[in-house]
Amino acid sequence: MEMLQKILLVVTIVGAINWGLIGILDIDLVALLFGTGTFLTRTVYTLVGICGLINIGILMAHLEYGRD
Repeated sequence: MEMLQKILLVVTIVGAINWGLIGILDIDLVALLFGTGTFLTRTVYTLVGICGLINIGILMAHLEYGRD
């Protein structure tokens, strides 16, 4: 499970970096690599979103187990 968490975190970080590039430089790296509005671009965005949601669940679980 720890390896899955690391993979999810890496994908989420990549998504965050992409959003940072969009905000700072108006460059959408995913769209540049895969095309604007393509199926692959939408798939990447969807996967990043799902990974982010799973990371929220992991964070909540860690917070819950961390209580005494």
